Formats: sequence, structure tokens, C-alpha cells
Amino acid sequence: MPQLNRTTLQRLKKLPQFAGLWEGDRRCLEQGKAFDFGDGGADDDDISVDCILWVDGMQGELRSVAMVPSDSGYEPLVRTLLQAMEHPQGDQAPARPKKIVVRERETQFYLRGVLQDLGIVVEYAPQLPLIDSFFEALAQSEAPESAQLPEPYADDLLDKAMELWEIAPWYVLNEQQILKVELNGWDVESFYISVLGMGGVDYGLLMYRSLESLVQFRRRVLENENSPKQLQEAFLEQDCLYVNFELIGASQGPEAMPSMGWGNPPPEAVRPDFGSLHPLEGMRTEIAEEEAIALLVAMEGLKRFFSRYYNQLERPPFPALEGSYRVPNPDPEQGRKTHSVKVKTLPEVTADIEAETEQAFLQDAELRGLGMPALRDDYVPEGSIVMLLRMPPGWLTILKLDPLLHFQSDTEDLPEQGLPVVVIQTTRPKGKTLIQQIQQAGGVQSICFNSGHEPMTGAEFQLGLIHTANGEFQLFAEYELRNAGDRQQLNCWQRWIDELGPQVGVVIASGVTGKQQGRPTLRELLGFFSAKAKSAAELGLPPLQLQYAMDWEME
Repeated sequence: MPQLNRTTLQRLKKLPQFAGLWEGDRRCLEQGKAFDFGDGGADDDDISVDCILWVDGMQGELRSVAMVPSDSGYEPLVRTLLQAMEHPQGDQAPARPKKIVVRERETQFYLRGVLQDLGIVVEYAPQLPLIDSFFEALAQSEAPESAQLPEPYADDLLDKAMELWEIAPWYVLNEQQILKVELNGWDVESFYISVLGMGGVDYGLLMYRSLESLVQFRRRVLENENSPKQLQEAFLEQDCLYVNFELIGASQGPEAMPSMGWGNPPPEAVRPDFGSLHPLEGMRTEIAEEEAIALLVAMEGLKRFFSRYYNQLERPPFPALEGSYRVPNPDPEQGRKTHSVKVKTLPEVTADIEAETEQAFLQDAELRGLGMPALRDDYVPEGSIVMLLRMPPGWLTILKLDPLLHFQSDTEDLPEQGLPVVVIQTTRPKGKTLIQQIQQAGGVQSICFNSGHEPMTGAEFQLGLIHTANGEFQLFAEYELRNAGDRQQLNCWQRWIDELGPQVGVVIASGVTGKQQGRPTLRELLGFFSAKAKSAAELGLPPLQLQYAMDWEME
């Protein structure tokens, strides 16, 4: 049974406790009466939904409401109760009840165990008339509050997060390569760190309070039968602090290049976002002082670790590295100016996670059917920039003669000027690894663009795919048809094909973090593969549908 963190208990105990009685219950809603989760998934109609209510029996007012999958456990009931205490509906004041009543014995026993340190009596009653009346007129819960940082540490948290942003660990680590930060303080023994790059969509750090929570979440995400609601529930059951980075004030003009990453926006265009996830609390954007201190110490340790080992982390395979540091102690109550932190890589854990991911991919391919082409999105390194360009005059001749550059072409019939190419710019080590992966797949056969649909938002895409000799299709970029810049890139590509014929190429370049970011020269080029431009129909590809993150499925 999950238990509330000590910092959470301390925070809840500060709430005023009144002698009133609250009623709580969860009930399955009839098909067609479920409230919208906001995901719009096409499969949601097949999912049974429960509604959770907590009501103030003395005042007769609804304090919190939530909709959850019927097969979820008791944790959502606790999360909704904590919401009723700290962030109640309407203008009600935060408070802690003296007594709560539920109508199921198992629920009563579970809540007794979780709430035993909060001085809340949990009783059983076979009927809850007040709850019955509220199920006839449900009110929507309020939107989450904006992030709140404890005043003494707010500026330091933002500054330390931006120092990590400048280091950019997502260029050398993916989310499966796990670090351990041994803290031994502030109710945290160790953080288990997963660095987010997510194909350039999200950037940040997940700091899990236990290795079990990290592994459990990844396993649930890999399950084939997950619906959007079940994925949402898995997300809320993580046990971690997080630091995410949001890109603010950015707009893409018509000349913007589609990219698998943000590039290197200036610090003023980036905003750190902090929060907590816990199975019994869900998502919380209010950071307690102890959590803020733990975050500061952990981020300083990570900063020193990355500064020392960045180049070694960049070179595969994932190495065994360890560093111990004495960092400034921001806790005024401890009386010590420094605190000892140890940061280490976990290659064995990483290998297990990678093996499970690969196995899930193979099982997913089997479920799709033996006749379906294999679709992947794990070739293009995280943080890469992907561009559709034309080869400058004379470059092909130079590339053929360069002994240090990989050049692969099945034809001599390549135009010497203006050859359309897909340029993937990344770091030099990752570029060399990408070239090896393409070689192992037999080289590039063709480039195609296939239609894709995102059912949650209704967005329509053209998906750029590299078709390799082993029959796989590798996603290299998404082009949203509502975006003028994306449409312009696709139109230019098609015009080049119409003018010059089907011969195209794939170029691998370095320099994504340097001065030539987005503008690779001959000096940055690492490899070239010739290919043919083909339509999705020629390759037998049906339209694709986005199921989760980057998981595209045949319609």
C-alpha cells in the first residue's frame, strides 16, 4: 500500500481540522454519461468510467469530483480526497475533516491505513443520501493551479534549472539511460533520474523517488492494450519530482524548418516548470520547502556530473561512471554549509529497460500482423534537427572523394546540382551511430511522405519516412498540414522531385550544438545515402494514426 510522503503529511497537518463529516464514494457511470477527459480518443467509448465525489456533509457542498477508469485502484479516491482538502471546489476554504464516511468496507480499511497519521476517523455506512443527490447534478472540477515555488528558494530553483538547460543533458542521454543521485536527506534516500528528450517534443528531468516507480511506469506505457485513460492513470501513479522546460513566445515563420528538436533557443525563451507526481496525490504544482531543497541539491550534483562526464556520456555504449561532490547546503536548519552527493550511471538498469522496450516493439509488430511493414522512430537521435534541402553545386563530387565520409549509392545517375536531400543534423558520435544503424539495415531504399491523423486533436500530418533495405520504415519528421512553414517545405520537396526526377539522398551531419546549427557545411557532413522518392501507395503504406506519443498505427 502506498503511503503519503512525510512532507505531504506535514503540509496536510497544517490545514485546520473541523469537527464536520465528509462523505465519499465512487460509482460507475452509464455509457454515454461519462464526462469528457479531454483526450478525445476514439477508443474511449469502450472504457467503463467511475466518478469520484467528496462532499461536506455539514455544509451540503461538493468539495471535489474526478472521473477515472473503472479498473483503476484505490489511489484515485485518495487523490480526490486530498484535492477536497487542499483545493476544494468553489470558494470553500482548505480544511481537514475529523471524520469521513464511505459505503464499502474494503475502501474503509484502505483509507484507514493511508490516513492513520492525519487524525481522520474513517467510518462505514451502507447508504449515503447526500452523495446520491449530488450524482444527479455533477459539477466540473477546477483547472489545476499554476506552479507555486516556496519563496526562499524560488529564484535559486529557476537559476539552477537554467544552468542544466545550458548543459543540455538530453543531447547525450535518452530517457532509458538512468542515473542515480544519492541524496540521503530531506526524506529522500536517492533520486532515479530519467532525462527527457522525447524526440525533441519535451525537455526536462524526471526524478523518481524509487527505482520501482520508474520501472513500473515504463512497463505500463509499453503495454499494448492501454487506452488514453489508462495511460493517463499510469502517468498520475508515478512517484517523482519533475523539472520540465517550456518554450515561450516562440513562433515559426514560413521559412521555419521542421525539426526533431527546438534547436538552441535563448534562455529568455525558455521557462522551467516544477511539480510532483504521487500515486495518492496525482499531479501537484506546489513544491514544499523540503522538496525544493532536495531539488536544488540534486540539480547541483547533476550539473557537476554532466560537466565532468559529458563527452564520455556522448559515446556509446552507456558507460559506468560515478562522481561524489560536496555541494552548497541550502537548508538553514541543518547548520552545515555543504552536503555530500553521489551521482552514478546505472548501465544494468538501462540495459534491462532497453531490452523490455525492444521486446515490446517486437510484440507490437507481431500484433499488427506479419504482412504489415515495421514502423520505427528510434533511429533519429533526440535533439536532432531535420531539414529538407538541395545539395549545393559540387558537393556530391567532393563527398565521393572524401575517405573519412561514408558514401553509399547504388547509382551513378545522381544530379550534380540541386539533389533533394533529407539532412539529419546531430552530434558527431550520434551521427556515426546513426550511419552504422542504417548500414546494418541494408542502407536507404527510398524516402516517402505518408498521411497521418492525430485523433485527440484532429490534426493532419505528413510523416517523413526513411525506407531501409530490411523493409522497415523509420520516422524522421512530422509535418503538420495546418502549419504554413511545414506545407511550404513539403511543396518545395515535391517541386524538386517533379523537376529533377526521383533521385534523392539522406545526409547525416554533425554540429547540432555548435555555430553551424541548422546550417551544416562540408566540414560537418558524416555520411550520404542515395535513395528514390516514392509515394506511400507505391510502398503499400496505408494512412497512419497516432495512438500515443510517437506510436503510429495502421488505420
